[in-house]
Amino acid sequence: MAVDTERIPARRRRLGDRLAVLGEREFLWFFTGYTTSLVGSSMAPVAVAFAVLDGGGGGTDLGWVMAARILPVVLVLLAGGVIADRLGSRRVMLGSDLLRGLVQALFAGLLLAGHAPVWAMVALVAVWGVGEGLFMPAFGAIVPGLVRRKELLADANTLLGLSRSVSTVVGPAAAGLLTAAWGPAAVLLVDAVTYGVGAFALAALRLPGRGPSGGGGESMIEDLRAGWSEFASRPWLWLTTAQMGLFNLLVWAPFLVLGPLTAQRDLGGASAWGLVMGVYGAGAVLGGLLMLGRRPARPLAVATVAGLGWALPSGALAAGASLPWVVAGGLVAGVGSAVCGTLYGTTMQEWVPVELLGRLTSFGALGSFVLGPLGLAAAGPLSGRFGIGGVLLLGSVWQLAAGAVVLGIPAVRNRRWEEAPEN
Repeated sequence: MAVDTERIPARRRRLGDRLAVLGEREFLWFFTGYTTSLVGSSMAPVAVAFAVLDGGGGGTDLGWVMAARILPVVLVLLAGGVIADRLGSRRVMLGSDLLRGLVQALFAGLLLAGHAPVWAMVALVAVWGVGEGLFMPAFGAIVPGLVRRKELLADANTLLGLSRSVSTVVGPAAAGLLTAAWGPAAVLLVDAVTYGVGAFALAALRLPGRGPSGGGGESMIEDLRAGWSEFASRPWLWLTTAQMGLFNLLVWAPFLVLGPLTAQRDLGGASAWGLVMGVYGAGAVLGGLLMLGRRPARPLAVATVAGLGWALPSGALAAGASLPWVVAGGLVAGVGSAVCGTLYGTTMQEWVPVELLGRLTSFGALGSFVLGPLGLAAAGPLSGRFGIGGVLLLGSVWQLAAGAVVLGIPAVRNRRWEEAPEN
């Protein structure tokens, strides 16, 4: 007899019930392939960095290579959303995995042949970034089609978030060992293989016969305009997107830049910072485990409250707190990141029609991350003028104030699962 997981209170659900989504064939195939490719993707940046440095490059060369990956993602996101809606998410993701796998194989080949100038690395990494920019909107749009029972969608997003959290811990560690033993080319070959696994899993999916549902406009520009109109018509969506964009500008970017400086000056150096970020990752894993099988009645309200935890590590650093307090703040922030990611993603997928998901996901992703590079660039100069503590304190206070404001908006605070439309 089938178990109606929606009727079982979250606190009483057994582990098997909370993992019921793994019984969905399409999700299990996708989860396996996606997790495998994630581990490879999280290994690759370590290999690329050492490929540049081992080839005689310096900090400037490494900066060019890193920027060459990020810029195409931002530039391609909106087009990726339109393409995903027009062609179907699986086709776009399959092409993206094959493209990125080919890039990594070529990169490894150049390293093994001893002919990998910086310009070639920049070009290859830029194409890799194009593939990522196409993949991201399609990923947001494909998840609802992987589960037959709507009540399992939150669990699906939770497990996918867990994969991302675990991969950020496992991937770099494995990459460091492989790079030390066999060089960066070996890591890039492993990454190419993992993309192949992801592509194989995508090819094996049997998704609902919606087909390409995308924009009916005569051009991509018209489809983008239609997508923007739909995005702007949903206050809960553009408000939370704006909140996340300003969070990345004012809170997360300064934390990533000024946190290591504070750790070096006051907390014991790189090992202390590694502990903070490691516990943050562990918190994200814990948050994902806590979210399994749970569907809070007001998802956006819970996500907004959970996001307040991001104020703690910056506030602890600004206050000159000792390392245990900063680590504790990182743990709470990590838990909150998993809760936010699961609930924001599931809300998007349940309240946005499937034919619009690619475009609205791309607008959300662009709005959330486009200000991040500016925050990274400005954190150092601003700290020179206002002090490291002043910049971090501003981020902490902003996070609390912005959360309170967003929580006070009825479109966010009162949104409930049972009000979601049928897609």
